[in-house]
Amino acid sequence: MKKLIAGFCLIVGISALAAQPPLATTSQGDRFDVATIRQNKSGNRGGGIRRQPGGRLIATNVTLRTLIAFAYQTNGYQLTGGPGWADSDTFDILAKMEGNPEWGASGMGQADPAQRAMQSLLAERFKLRTHRELRDMDVYALVTVKAGVPGRALKPSTSDCEQLAEQTREGKVQPPPGPPPAGGLVTCSAVGSNGTIRFDGYGMPQIANILIGQAGRVVVDRTGLAGNWQFVLAFAPEQRGPLPAGADLPPADPNAPSFFTALREQLGLKLESTRAPVEVLVIDAAEHPAED
Repeated sequence: MKKLIAGFCLIVGISALAAQPPLATTSQGDRFDVATIRQNKSGNRGGGIRRQPGGRLIATNVTLRTLIAFAYQTNGYQLTGGPGWADSDTFDILAKMEGNPEWGASGMGQADPAQRAMQSLLAERFKLRTHRELRDMDVYALVTVKAGVPGRALKPSTSDCEQLAEQTREGKVQPPPGPPPAGGLVTCSAVGSNGTIRFDGYGMPQIANILIGQAGRVVVDRTGLAGNWQFVLAFAPEQRGPLPAGADLPPADPNAPSFFTALREQLGLKLESTRAPVEVLVIDAAEHPAED
C-alpha cells in the first residue's frame, strides 16, 4: 500500500538533501536500451511513473509536462512554455536500461540514471528543446514566529550525516531493508506519509526545500537558525492534483491542524509571502513522438 504526500517525496535518504538546487543538467551517459511510447487515449484520470528493479521504467497516462518535471526534478511552477498538448495529451512508456542501476530518491536535486535517460529520450523522441532563466516569482520566506526561537517540536540533531553517507558509500553501513517505520525518526532522512513529515540531520535550507510540496511554491530559508535539526510534523494534508496510479491515502485525522498552523504551533515557523528570483526551465519546442 503506497502512501503519498502530494508534491512531496516519500523518502529522502542519507546521500544529501539539496537546498533549492538548480535544475539538473542533461547527461549523455545514461540512455534506455529499449523504449516504447504510445499515446494513451483511454480518457482515464490519474497515472504515474514507476522505477522498477532491473533498470525498468513504466510511465502510465502521463503528460509531457509530467515527464519533463520527472526528468529534470523540477516543480510545476518552475516549468513554463511548450505546446498546448503538453498538458492534455497523455502517454504510456515502457523502457529498460542495461544492468540494474541504483535508483535515487525523489527530491534529491541530483538526477538518477532513470531521470538522465528520460532526458535523452525526451530530446530524441519528443524533440524537446529547453533553456533555463531566472524569473522573479512569488515565493515563501521561512522565518521563526519568535525571532531566533525554534518551536517545541523543532530540536537540534546530533546525527553526523556526512559521516553516515561516507560509511554507506564504502559499504560499512547498509540501509535498513523494507519501508521506513510507521513512527519515530529515521537517521539523516526526511520521511513523509499522509499528514506527517519526519526529518532528521540537516539544516534549515533543507527543511525549506522539503516544505515546497505542501506550501505550493518555492520556500527560501530566512530563519537565521544554524545547525542541524530534527522534528515530527503532523498536519491535515491537502491533496494537490490527481493521485498517481496505485496510490492509496488513508483517512486524514479530522482533528489535525492545517499545514500552516502546524508549522507555527509545532515548529515555531511560519511562511511569509515575498518575491525572489527563481530558476525556471522554459520549453522552447516539443513534438508528438512517433509511436512504436
